[in-house]
Amino acid sequence: MTAKERREKVRTVMREFEAGKLKSSTGESVTNRKQAVAIALSEAGLSKEGKSDEYWDGYCEGMLGKS
Repeated sequence: MTAKERREKVRTVMREFEAGKLKSSTGESVTNRKQAVAIALSEAGLSKEGKSDEYWDGYCEGMLGKS
Protein backbone atom coordinates (compact mmCIF):
# COMPACT_ATOMS: atom_id res chain seq x y z
CA MET A 1 0.00 0.00 0.00
CA THR A 2 1.44 3.34 -1.03
CA ALA A 3 1.53 6.41 1.18
CA LYS A 4 -1.25 7.97 -0.89
CA GLU A 5 -3.45 4.88 -0.42
CA ARG A 6 -2.75 4.91 3.31
CA ARG A 7 -3.72 8.58 3.61
CA GLU A 8 -6.92 7.90 1.68
CA LYS A 9 -7.76 4.92 3.93
CA VAL A 10 -7.30 7.03 7.09
CA ARG A 11 -9.41 9.79 5.54
CA THR A 12 -12.17 7.32 4.57
CA VAL A 13 -12.34 5.71 8.01
CA MET A 14 -12.42 9.06 9.81
CA ARG A 15 -15.21 10.27 7.52
CA GLU A 16 -17.16 7.12 8.37
CA PHE A 17 -16.66 7.96 12.05
CA GLU A 18 -17.86 11.54 11.60
CA ALA A 19 -20.93 10.26 9.73
CA GLY A 20 -21.64 7.78 12.52
CA LYS A 21 -21.21 4.77 10.24
CA LEU A 22 -17.95 3.37 11.64
CA LYS A 23 -18.41 0.02 13.39
CA SER A 24 -16.07 -1.79 15.76
CA SER A 25 -15.16 -5.44 15.33
CA THR A 26 -18.14 -6.36 17.53
CA GLY A 27 -20.53 -4.50 15.22
CA GLU A 28 -21.27 -1.63 17.61
CA SER A 29 -20.98 1.98 16.47
CA VAL A 30 -17.73 3.70 17.40
CA THR A 31 -18.34 6.83 19.48
CA ASN A 32 -14.82 7.44 20.83
CA ARG A 33 -12.55 9.49 18.54
CA LYS A 34 -9.40 7.79 19.82
CA GLN A 35 -10.88 4.39 18.99
CA ALA A 36 -11.70 5.67 15.49
CA VAL A 37 -8.10 6.85 15.05
CA ALA A 38 -6.82 3.45 16.20
CA ILE A 39 -9.08 1.68 13.69
CA ALA A 40 -8.01 4.02 10.89
CA LEU A 41 -4.31 3.53 11.57
CA SER A 42 -4.74 -0.22 11.88
CA GLU A 43 -6.62 -0.51 8.59
CA ALA A 44 -4.04 1.70 6.86
CA GLY A 45 -1.17 -0.41 8.21
CA LEU A 46 0.39 2.45 10.15
CA SER A 47 1.98 1.95 13.54
CA LYS A 48 1.31 4.22 16.49
CA GLU A 49 4.44 3.12 18.37
CA GLY A 50 6.68 6.02 19.32
CA LYS A 51 4.15 8.72 18.42
CA SER A 52 2.25 10.90 20.89
CA ASP A 53 -1.53 11.27 20.91
CA GLU A 54 -1.11 14.92 19.89
CA TYR A 55 0.89 13.85 16.83
CA TRP A 56 -1.82 11.46 15.62
CA ASP A 57 -4.62 13.90 16.44
CA GLY A 58 -2.90 16.51 14.29
CA TYR A 59 -2.16 13.96 11.56
CA CYS A 60 -5.79 12.85 11.32
CA GLU A 61 -7.13 16.40 11.44
CA GLY A 62 -4.70 17.31 8.68
CA MET A 63 -5.91 14.40 6.57
CA LEU A 64 -9.50 15.61 6.97
CA GLY A 65 -8.58 19.16 5.99
CA LYS A 66 -9.28 20.74 9.37
CA SER A 67 -7.06 23.40 10.86
